[in-house]
Amino acid sequence: MTVSYVGSRTTEFRNARGKGLSVWNVDDASGEWRQIQCLKEQENPSYLAFDNTRTCLYAVHGDYTDVTSYAINPQDGTLTFINKISLEGGKNPVFITPDKTNRFLLVATLQGGAVYVIRRMENGALGDVVFTWRFPGKKEDTISHAHQCIWDQEKDYLFVPQQGRVIGYPGVSVLKFDSETGTLTETDYFRAREYSEPRHIAVHPNNQYCYLVNEKDNTVTWFFFDSQSGTIQPQQIIPVLPETYTGEGQSSAILVDKTGKWVIESTRIHESLSIFRINPLTGYLTRVETMKVPGLTPRFITFNDEGDRLYVANEDSDTILQYAFDSNTGSLTQYKSVIETESPVCILFKSL
Repeated sequence: MTVSYVGSRTTEFRNARGKGLSVWNVDDASGEWRQIQCLKEQENPSYLAFDNTRTCLYAVHGDYTDVTSYAINPQDGTLTFINKISLEGGKNPVFITPDKTNRFLLVATLQGGAVYVIRRMENGALGDVVFTWRFPGKKEDTISHAHQCIWDQEKDYLFVPQQGRVIGYPGVSVLKFDSETGTLTETDYFRAREYSEPRHIAVHPNNQYCYLVNEKDNTVTWFFFDSQSGTIQPQQIIPVLPETYTGEGQSSAILVDKTGKWVIESTRIHESLSIFRINPLTGYLTRVETMKVPGLTPRFITFNDEGDRLYVANEDSDTILQYAFDSNTGSLTQYKSVIETESPVCILFKSL
């Protein structure tokens, strides 16, 4: 049996219709979903993550400073609230991930311009903040806006894309994590093109190729990553949109499939998915298709655990789409079943 967890936007400020953090039973054969729980107490549960044992779930609450923890019922997957903490100066947390020891959780905050390291207690509760790494802006008391904090495959280094948003710098920091002390040290920094606004990174299974999606100029940058030195070297920038399209776009998410053959990217406004073939010898990308999605604002995409289904969360049309993914050809085929849920922005899966 598979259970899914869906985070949503809930506030009027975001023009949202979401009700909260919802739990669903998933019928893998039919593609049908049935909601079994919705936790409505916390606003904007906008990004979710499991701990390494998948016995706890954590949520960050966009536009606020809150992080919450939940215990997962091993029988049916429902959630029980454990505790909540607030990150001082950490407005608008956007990403959360556990370290490899399961003793810490790391959170990127957009308006906070920082990565926070939170102690994880043995019962799954959120403890105190043990370390904060801040990204300075162009002037004193300004920031660069951290949009993600994602691990390399060994969970030794953290990649943090940052957006300038006028007051800061667009770029990517590589931070080495000390799992004994919970501290971070910068090993490299890449300054991106002005106004490109780096958003998310996907790391190849070989731990050498990293693919960065740039939100405002609708491109993907690929880097070679040296895990010995903790450095990245940019190799290529490639557009995600067709050359005949002259309108606006906002790139949102990026994935590498389990086989390491394909990169998939989503773009809002253009409402599309772009599929890139990875050259296995060089890492270089070739865009093979850009396909429109039936929906509005595909903010989030993810694979199921098996890697043969892609899910697209359409924030502004209140739907989750399902696609069969062929890793041999890179093709996507949409299933007829469409999940209706308000303002979805994050999806996790767990097998029971």
